[in-house]
Amino acid sequence: MEKKIEHFFYVLECRDGSYYAGYTNDLARRVRVHNEGKGAKYTRAKRPVHCIYYETYETKRKAMQAEYQFKQLSRQEKERYIKMEDK
Repeated sequence: MEKKIEHFFYVLECRDGSYYAGYTNDLARRVRVHNEGKGAKYTRAKRPVHCIYYETYETKRKAMQAEYQFKQLSRQEKERYIKMEDK
């Protein structure tokens, strides 16, 4: 039986309160890499980071589209999105 690959759109909250959104197919590993300072350049100086939100998708394309759409939102809209989706 073939293992189904999950694709994640995720949001991290950085030490300074800012958000970082990204894509991965291994969420736990990706958060660990960010906290080791080997992730995105943006998060290196803002550690530690914590995953505050994620969604799973069947395809990489859909997850990356969700990431892109999230990044287009204002801070206030991002906060509403995270709260709405948690319900």
